[in-house]
Amino acid sequence: MNILYAASEALPFAASGGLADVVGSLPAALVKAGHDVRVVLPLYKDIKQELRDSLRFIRNFQVSVGWRQQYCGVFEGKAGSVTYYLIDNEYYFGRDGLYGFYDDCERFAFFARAILDMVAAEEDWTPQIIHCNDWQTGLTPVYLQIFYKHLPKFERMKTVFTIHNIQYQGKYGREVINDVLGIPLYYGSILEYDGCVNMMSAAFETSDKITTVSPTYAREILDPWFSHGLDRCLNSKQYKLTGFLNGIDTDLYNPETDTAIAKNFSASDLSGKAECKKALLSELKLRGDGSPLIGIVTRFVSHKGIDLIRNVFEEMVEMGYSFAILGSGDKMYEDFFREMAYRFPEKVSVTIGFIPSLSRRVYSACDMFLMPSQSEPCGLAQMISLRYGTIPIVRETGGLRDSVTDAGDFEHGGNGFTFKTYNAHDMLDAVRRAKALYDDKENWKKLQLFAMSCDCSWAKSAELYLGLYRELVG
Repeated sequence: MNILYAASEALPFAASGGLADVVGSLPAALVKAGHDVRVVLPLYKDIKQELRDSLRFIRNFQVSVGWRQQYCGVFEGKAGSVTYYLIDNEYYFGRDGLYGFYDDCERFAFFARAILDMVAAEEDWTPQIIHCNDWQTGLTPVYLQIFYKHLPKFERMKTVFTIHNIQYQGKYGREVINDVLGIPLYYGSILEYDGCVNMMSAAFETSDKITTVSPTYAREILDPWFSHGLDRCLNSKQYKLTGFLNGIDTDLYNPETDTAIAKNFSASDLSGKAECKKALLSELKLRGDGSPLIGIVTRFVSHKGIDLIRNVFEEMVEMGYSFAILGSGDKMYEDFFREMAYRFPEKVSVTIGFIPSLSRRVYSACDMFLMPSQSEPCGLAQMISLRYGTIPIVRETGGLRDSVTDAGDFEHGGNGFTFKTYNAHDMLDAVRRAKALYDDKENWKKLQLFAMSCDCSWAKSAELYLGLYRELVG
């Protein structure tokens, strides 16, 4: 099959979160399965110069943006086995950063339509499916239905839309419909939801299938608690909604070959993990007294469960835990962690920001990884920690529930520690149970080995996506 992935970010070119990881690895898994899968994304200013130098210009054309005609250049590059197309327009993408600009509506309306114009201009390759991701590409199935479906090249083309985070929907005032989006007002019913233009709900209306990044999250977003207002729309679209659990790039995250960690290790020889812990404790100036080390690599925002951590943090320190914390976000959370590092300098290390190489060292060196999210569409960090034999402690929500089962039953498949309710003391109980098993060295090692044996690759999910594509193309 010919499949075009459309996304606003993808590794190795541009990344701000988990979307880039998914789009940078799932197409490669599908190519490995024998399909021609390509990726299209904007040519941002932030893309590293060495990657820009590897690109080849292939064509340019004009794209309609409301009443305007805007230049669009298309560059082609390769990353591994996958072909990438990068959409060039200096006015829209020649800026520092990917998102958060006053004209994001216009920028991604241009991108969504440029994708289809690029397909129309391509003579040698036509996708059978365009797989769109999050609101930034939500208008592509809309434009396809309104302006392109009557053309022979597009009449049998299908679209899939994946929700990576339903909180961000692309909501704008009604005035953009004609002036910015260039869509006749009589199509307003497709675009409008709850009194405004909503690009995500418009994608729900016009795409052939809707997917999200874990089976549990697909069920959760039908509930107002998780849906950020889109539950009414999604409940009427259940017939085309499904959820497939994300995977990780197991070649990239591999303790046997990772060059960012102090010493490589494997399930057959865990001695390197102890060396990684010793090196990280020294790097972070933490006391190496044999106490369990918890890693936290996250954004410091409320839906990541930081309030739970804050409420019982001192109790966890008193229990004997040390902490290696990496992340950034809301100032009140950053200040809290700084205070804890000041009060417990030999037990708590906090690094504000995100350093990819340090995150690898945290995953490889820690004994446990704490991820008590209030909501989590899929989550990749818990899978990475499993890969490195670092036992996840998570709340049972979204992809965390689908990828981590409680080690109270680890002889029957448990690979971590879980708790259900969004409650600090329920989390503390899971942390306490993890400490009890950690003190039982023989069984703790068995749990580590079982965690490392868990299949977190894209292989299974890629087959599920292929099944969905085959259903669409017949």
